[in-house]
Amino acid sequence: MTVDLALDEQLRQEVRSWITDNAVAEVKHVRQGPRGTERSEAMTEWERRLIEGRWICSHWPEEYGGRGLDSFQNGIVSDEFSRAGFPRVSRGMGESLVSPAIIVHGDPDQKRYFLPRILDGTDRYCQGFSEPGAGSDLAGLQTRGVVDGEEVIITGQKVWTSGAQFANMMFCLCRTDPEAPKHRGISYVLVPMPENGFDVRPLRQMTGGAGFNEVFIDAARAPLFNVIGGLHNGWRVANTTLGNERRGGGTRHVGFLHNWQRVVDKARENGKIDDPNVRQQLAWAYTKVQIIRYQAERMNALAAAGLEPGPEASVGKMLWSEYARRFGEMAMDIAGMESLVRPEHEDYRQNEWMGMFLGSRSGTIWGGTAEVQRNIVGERALGLPKDPSAENDRSQPFSPNR
Repeated sequence: MTVDLALDEQLRQEVRSWITDNAVAEVKHVRQGPRGTERSEAMTEWERRLIEGRWICSHWPEEYGGRGLDSFQNGIVSDEFSRAGFPRVSRGMGESLVSPAIIVHGDPDQKRYFLPRILDGTDRYCQGFSEPGAGSDLAGLQTRGVVDGEEVIITGQKVWTSGAQFANMMFCLCRTDPEAPKHRGISYVLVPMPENGFDVRPLRQMTGGAGFNEVFIDAARAPLFNVIGGLHNGWRVANTTLGNERRGGGTRHVGFLHNWQRVVDKARENGKIDDPNVRQQLAWAYTKVQIIRYQAERMNALAAAGLEPGPEASVGKMLWSEYARRFGEMAMDIAGMESLVRPEHEDYRQNEWMGMFLGSRSGTIWGGTAEVQRNIVGERALGLPKDPSAENDRSQPFSPNR
């Protein structure tokens, strides 16, 4: 692949100029949460300008409201918004996981209907893949879909469903042909959630939050129009989603740098910034984030060249997840005793530093455990013999955390 540095620099300058000309001062340093950004008049106006400028879903083809940017260019855009301190609003899983499946496998009518609803924030998606007995072995899912006239009726259970309590749509895998072989007879359905047989039960985590949920589905109905890629063809569609999920995190370093700066500020505040040991830890963390950033750019370059990342994806996953865990410990140490005190609140909550520490613990598990990633690297990159103790078929996509 040939990288055109002049075009990359031109894009960087375009983003900077656009932000200068269109910035809404009230939204500077506003961070996007699980419900999306706060619904203020200023944020509504900012989102309107972003959509008009085609900076939301900018990797989409121009005909659908994007800019046709590749993964590497998308990383440049995210860097510039982060540097300026303005939120680059994301449409979550609708943008990152559902839209690629619709663009690749949807028919023209489906694209015209579903993509604008993702772009303007009307539809907010959660992922209905993992089940109590089907996580790593996703093809073992048991949720059933029965065709009834022009509808699919779905019944089953999903677990580890991130953000389900904030979603109004689920992209759901269900078995529509129980007689077909394991990886066949599965359909990929976009299912409306409100008042449609969904019982969402948040799972309280040790952080005090409830980002994950278990979801019970009792005869939820979706039009056949909402089946992407055709009935019984969901495994192929799911692989498109999972491929984009494995590629995800290409801008994760932006959040890491934000947290690094918060810890630097705390070190200054509590008088530890001149401690040589603290400075060494901060320097280590900054260097590690840059390594994660360059690894992500390497992955983005592969994707931009139309190549499917191999063991590189596992290397990247190990890098950021193990860094995050160690950084959480470091943040607690630098913040000191205050990191052990929970803020006064009627609910079970954590302070910022405790949140960094506790929240990082799951990173080496979801998305494929660190042990599985090491096996992948050992077998596929280093040519080592397969691990005889591994129970799961790692050649299949891993649907981790939804």
